[in-house]
Amino acid sequence: MLTQRSRYALRALIFIARSGGIAPVPISVIAAHQKLPRKFLEIILLDLKNGGLVESYRGKAGGYRLARPASQISFGDIIRLIEGPLALVPCVSMTAYQRCADCFEESTCVIRKTMLVVRDNTAAILDHTSLADLSIDREAA
Repeated sequence: MLTQRSRYALRALIFIARSGGIAPVPISVIAAHQKLPRKFLEIILLDLKNGGLVESYRGKAGGYRLARPASQISFGDIIRLIEGPLALVPCVSMTAYQRCADCFEESTCVIRKTMLVVRDNTAAILDHTSLADLSIDREAA
């Protein structure tokens, strides 16, 4: 399930992408327009900055803007940064593989086989949906 933290990150980044990307967007504008708690948004934007998805600027004209073009930032990038691996079970994770403690035989495990399909399809959708794809739709996120 997508956490509130991820939903807020997605909403903030979609808003920034829709802003045009030239001037930084003040955090107060993002928080007010998206109805997000400012303190929580500050923490999320710091994570996004540390993860290389946004850049921050100080001063009167400061704020946040995307660190790379919206077409190069996918939902998968954002969710992995905030949540971690997309896989529902550790034995199918591409980035944090771990054998399940209660697994008898990975190669014949029907749960694992199903979760591989889920992971692959989820990743395909999220990795092929960019912020640019969503900046065209002007409705609220």
